[in-house]
Amino acid sequence: MIGLIDGPIAINHPDFMSNNIHEIPSSLPGICLQANSAACQHGTFVAAILSARRGSPAPAICPDCTLLVRPIFAETTSGNGQMPSAAPEDLATAIVESVNAGACVLNLSVALVQQSTKGERELEEALNYAARRNVILVAAAGNQGTVASTIITRHPCVIPVAACDLQGRPISYSNLGSSIGRRGLSAPGDAITSLGSDGRPRTWGGTSVAAPFVTGAIALLWSEFPRATAAEIRHAVAQTSASRRTSVVPPLLDAWSAYQVMLRAHVRN
Repeated sequence: MIGLIDGPIAINHPDFMSNNIHEIPSSLPGICLQANSAACQHGTFVAAILSARRGSPAPAICPDCTLLVRPIFAETTSGNGQMPSAAPEDLATAIVESVNAGACVLNLSVALVQQSTKGERELEEALNYAARRNVILVAAAGNQGTVASTIITRHPCVIPVAACDLQGRPISYSNLGSSIGRRGLSAPGDAITSLGSDGRPRTWGGTSVAAPFVTGAIALLWSEFPRATAAEIRHAVAQTSASRRTSVVPPLLDAWSAYQVMLRAHVRN
């Protein structure tokens, strides 16, 4: 099961596999009330990359996977193409609740605001909790165009995702850094088409739309090898780079290579 910590989604969109989408109760609704809000547009766009039906204008990576929606963004502003933000303590609560609800992999396409020592401590504890429960965490690297890290991207159990163009080159505003290059992956994040909350396809870019490519690939891989451990899945995905990583730019996601790694491991077993 995929845990989507994001905005609410337009569940009534005809291209969603609605039977596979479930809401984790919280103080925010998981179903959009304002289709033009940034939260609804962002949540719907990311959710569709993961679970839109295969025959839609923007077919999903893992349409039959169960999606657990834990809203974290309030519908307060009109969509402007920016990655919505959340306080560390709110994200920490959402992570713990998603893990307790049964998510195996979490997608964090979120930027942090209102950072504080207490909030960051709670967030680190939540990330540690998810790791102890063998949950894989995938997080957007951020869109500030900096070479740096955050409490999320430098956590040893998080797979940070940078955004690349169609030639596999990092887009200009994707964050990079030593922890991102060492443990992360690059995925498509330039002019990506997915579902819009108004019922029509829309195009967006950034690390928040690159992250679900990695999340979806991991979920699809786990569905093919349901007895695999989180460590095995992480190892298979990391095989995109055989040598020790020293670049601030992470290697490209290679789902087929990851599948081959899993296939060889499970044939031997």
